[in-house]
Amino acid sequence: MTTNKPAFKRILLKLSGEILGGQNSDGSGSGYGIDKETIDAIADEVISVHALGVEVGIVIGGGNIFRGVQAGAQGLDRASGDYMGMLATVMNAVALQDVIERKGVPTRVMSAIEMRQIAEPYIRRRATRHLEKGRVVIFASGTGNPFFTTDTAASLRSMEIGAEVLLKGTKVDAIYDKDPKKFKDAKPFQELSFLDVLNKGIKVMDAAAISLCMENDLPIIVFDIGTKGNLKNIVLGSAIGTKVTANKPDQTVTN
Repeated sequence: MTTNKPAFKRILLKLSGEILGGQNSDGSGSGYGIDKETIDAIADEVISVHALGVEVGIVIGGGNIFRGVQAGAQGLDRASGDYMGMLATVMNAVALQDVIERKGVPTRVMSAIEMRQIAEPYIRRRATRHLEKGRVVIFASGTGNPFFTTDTAASLRSMEIGAEVLLKGTKVDAIYDKDPKKFKDAKPFQELSFLDVLNKGIKVMDAAAISLCMENDLPIIVFDIGTKGNLKNIVLGSAIGTKVTANKPDQTVTN
């Protein structure tokens, strides 16, 4: 049930880099680079939640520029590829910071890899203080280590800053029992347990990220960030997308 009072005081929003790329010219798939209309829309969603007095942390990926897993196919060392991917997340973070600040909301970019001319080094207590002062904090460079995804970084930062929920903004409106692009009879889940996700191999986030959330009882909500108002409505208590939490049976939506 939606109210005018936020259901959460502090949230962590996970965004994939691919989302910022918008779509290809043919209207399908993920584009590359940073699409102006897309990043403007995401900034507006973040600002609408910030206006409610909610403290917002964001972890952003870099897949619209470079993905570490591409390294092997291109003959690069995987660790080197992952570091390149981390640098891509910094580019996205700085772009998102610029758009949000031009709309009047203060932000800070904090990087797990030091680059002081561009971003603040990540320090947990400093990040928490920024949030308390009403600044949107954008976490870049993942965990700062190769072989870890930005999903894992999102789970880790959520714990460190004391977020009450991890919101994963995607291009789909929920988690489905099978690929909705391939199967017309695919059904969305309203709620899943962490064990369901791990045991069924559901591709929500990587296993390390899910396990970390499970061990610390941090709920995850997977939703469509591209639908205007979704982020705000979730923060206000609407049941949107799929909620992944502890000790809950899987429930599919029935039409």
